[in-house]
Amino acid sequence: MPTPEPLTLRTADRVRIDAGHLPGPDGLCFVLAHGFTCSWRQPALRRIAGVLNRFGGVVGLDFRGHGASGGRSTVGDREVLDIEAAVGAARRRGYERVAVTGFSMGGAVAVRHAALHGGVDAVVSVSAPARWYYRGTVPMRRVHWAIERRSGRLAVRLARGTRIAPAGWDPVPEAPHEVAGRIAPVPFLVVHGDADAFFPLEHAHQLYGAARDPRELWVEPSFGHAEVAATPDLITRIARWTTEAAAVSAHHE
Repeated sequence: MPTPEPLTLRTADRVRIDAGHLPGPDGLCFVLAHGFTCSWRQPALRRIAGVLNRFGGVVGLDFRGHGASGGRSTVGDREVLDIEAAVGAARRRGYERVAVTGFSMGGAVAVRHAALHGGVDAVVSVSAPARWYYRGTVPMRRVHWAIERRSGRLAVRLARGTRIAPAGWDPVPEAPHEVAGRIAPVPFLVVHGDADAFFPLEHAHQLYGAARDPRELWVEPSFGHAEVAATPDLITRIARWTTEAAAVSAHHE
């Protein structure tokens, strides 16, 4: 994969965002949104970017509080501004169509961004939660410990370099399923594995059920969670869907 063009973006609330751009055909750019404690520079995200780059340009970003970005993570709230900055960077580089593909937390942010900010031509959420505060699995109970406890925030900062805002949400942001109906008429794809250890399939069904057409739901057999479990075949199918969906979306503008 070619070396990405380094980007330094600024959000509307003045947070510095580290990003990278893989140039592609002028038509379509994928904004790649990672999961909690991940980074666009990690091998799993770079592999995904490499597959997407066969179909268009790619802008990968580190959410606030992650990787080389500034600020602190709000775990799905103000991260919509980070995606908005990345979408703007893609538009400035001349791409006619921009699609957001998000994984886990990034999928939730992709849904919320498309619903609250708009300005995109297709949205894909992979392994995303439909609602907040889900503690029904052991991995998610660990995530809540990392977010809500001072010792947990210290541990995740030392282990993963992720800096989490200590104050929590005030007010609580709209959950993905509460705003998913606002994405239409932009095409929306929900992808979820039946072997996801973090969020069971009910989250995918809740998101899909709350959305309006055009929408699709892919339940992937034996697929686990988010970036690490995503195969090149799955990413290729997502890229093909996005290419067609974004073209139709742009045609109807």
